[in-house]
Amino acid sequence: MRTLRDWLDEYSQSHQNPTNKLLHWICVPPIVFSVVCALKLIPVGSDLINVATVMGVMTLAYYFRLSWQLATGMVFVFSILYAAILSLEQVLGLQLAWWAAGIFVVAWIGQFIGHYAEGARPSFFKDLQFLLIGPLWLLSAVYRRMSIPMGRGAVMQGN
Repeated sequence: MRTLRDWLDEYSQSHQNPTNKLLHWICVPPIVFSVVCALKLIPVGSDLINVATVMGVMTLAYYFRLSWQLATGMVFVFSILYAAILSLEQVLGLQLAWWAAGIFVVAWIGQFIGHYAEGARPSFFKDLQFLLIGPLWLLSAVYRRMSIPMGRGAVMQGN
């Protein structure tokens, strides 16, 4: 079983170029936002229990398996993100789907530009789990900058 350190170190290997790093900081949060929007707009369930919240809980369970400290931070991030989506849904209704789709496309273009600058393929081409590691990689950088412990075995190469 791979540890948090294994995942973050491997992800870091293809994210060394400053342009690529910057584009990840700019593009990963909107990609997560747009995916959660799309999942929320699937007409199943309620505001509390729906495809987005079920997938969110499953993702958080995966994060808790890697590091309860980072997972706790991701609970906070997901809560804010989800509250924003609920508010936007009230204002935009189904138009939110078009906004989310546009954000998704533009942000992925940014990601591929970053990887072109890096000269490395995106990590998820090797393993789809890296799609879940990207947001954790960003949060781990915040934790390191703030000297917040990430758990045993989470020390990694510089971000």
